[in-house]
Amino acid sequence: MHPILFEIPGIHFPLRTFGALLGLGFLVGAWLFSVLIARFSKSPARDVEAYSALPTWILFGIIIGARLLYVIVEIARGSPVGREFLSEPWRVIAVWQGGLVMYGGFLGAIVGGVWCAKRHKLRPLHAMDVGIVAGFIGQAIGRWGCLMVGDDYGSRVPEKWSWLPFPITVRVPSPLPPESLFGDENAGQLLWATQPMMSFKALIVAAVGYWVLRRRRYEGQAAWTAVTTYAVLRFVVEFFRGDSVRGVWFDGAVSTSQLISLAAGAFGAAMLIKNRSRRDAFEA
Repeated sequence: MHPILFEIPGIHFPLRTFGALLGLGFLVGAWLFSVLIARFSKSPARDVEAYSALPTWILFGIIIGARLLYVIVEIARGSPVGREFLSEPWRVIAVWQGGLVMYGGFLGAIVGGVWCAKRHKLRPLHAMDVGIVAGFIGQAIGRWGCLMVGDDYGSRVPEKWSWLPFPITVRVPSPLPPESLFGDENAGQLLWATQPMMSFKALIVAAVGYWVLRRRRYEGQAAWTAVTTYAVLRFVVEFFRGDSVRGVWFDGAVSTSQLISLAAGAFGAAMLIKNRSRRDAFEA
């Protein structure tokens, strides 16, 4: 919709809306992380300082994980982009050219956060419980950046559902603004508004995670519940996606994210079942 927020005067450097909203989402998520750490601690000042390094490592994990999974998927699919990665390996680090997979970022964030927590002798599962709630609030903001740039767009809306308003559907501008990722074939078309759907999905996951966090019986319960909830909702939203870059398998039957959702949902549910009788004596 609005890929370029504005250009910096004098040097004509474009500030991209996607990057601005992604950065805002991270800052809000990092702030909420510190708020929640203080909220669920008997020594707020001590714990806020102790856990302060985690958001930085989580950010590194998001970028590295999201990029690596995209590269792996494209190579596995044998796509033109995947062949470029093999012939020109330097393109793997060219994140500014696009190509990030949320599930990879999700896994990377967990790995980065848990590694940092263990290194500083903190409580990894407690950090996951808190971080996953704050992180999905941040993602809810960042997903609006996807709408502004035209990324992760939906498929065309059937005529019988064309009366549904925004944010369920979205009318793509025609002509498209420069650097929009909606694709010329979608100019002027009515698409499912999958970007707002994914933003609302993130808010639902955060709300469910926070509800469990306030009532959890053991560390990790909020995280496993959020993972399971996200997997189910993401699987459903994928049916409304229309961008081929997300990767589809088995003659278009399922997308990459749906396959990962099946695995992630099964894992999250298994952890909840495994720990259903667990009771932790929470630390201060």
